[in-house]
Amino acid sequence: MDIEKLQLLPAYRVVSDDLRQRIVRGEVLPGEAIPTEGDLAARYGVHRSTIREGLRQLEQDGLLRREGKKLLVTIPSHSNLANAAERALRMRQVTFGDVWEVASSLEPLCAQLAAERITEEELSALQANVEHTAAIVAGGPAANGSLVNGTIEFQTLVAEATHNPALQLARAPVSQLMRAGYAAIAPALPQSGERLLQAHREVLDALRAHDAERAVQWTRKHMLDYRRGCEFAGLDLKAPIPLAT
Repeated sequence: MDIEKLQLLPAYRVVSDDLRQRIVRGEVLPGEAIPTEGDLAARYGVHRSTIREGLRQLEQDGLLRREGKKLLVTIPSHSNLANAAERALRMRQVTFGDVWEVASSLEPLCAQLAAERITEEELSALQANVEHTAAIVAGGPAANGSLVNGTIEFQTLVAEATHNPALQLARAPVSQLMRAGYAAIAPALPQSGERLLQAHREVLDALRAHDAERAVQWTRKHMLDYRRGCEFAGLDLKAPIPLAT
């Protein structure tokens, strides 16, 4: 008979996994301190160095933060979660096409929900973003690189206006991965800035009018422009997104 070797986890992983489960279950609430290294070492029956390594894992995951000599439970930020997911997706060699397919579903959904729920404050933030983008476009081709950050920010602001944390977390790493495509499009298609600016203006106008259908329509147009731009820039949609871009 075939018997597989046992996969024994390092002791620090056992500690970090157990503490992670306790935090997720709410045994220790955000803002509360966990026991000291010495106390945890005695409870788990391991050396303090093992506890220290296990706690370091939880800090890296954003579940713990230091405040003086204390370690407090915290909720991971969207950016930490998105960065971790983005790295994992790159390591799994997701392609430009993979990312475009997902974004083509998530971004229009964000536009639809934002049109129904957006606040005046959020509209003002989007207006400021569009004005900044217009200034960059007016600066000519040399400034096109800055459009990458501007469009990622625009998408993020629309997503925040959905007031749906699950949707925001789902699309954040995908949006970050699209940065590689935008970075290739900008120098290859200097005129892409005008098209991007028009799309942002149209989406903003639709959101201001709470017109979900038009917001979705223009977001889909923008996603199609993104795909065409990637192809024009010579990107192979079946190629994995590089680990560092």
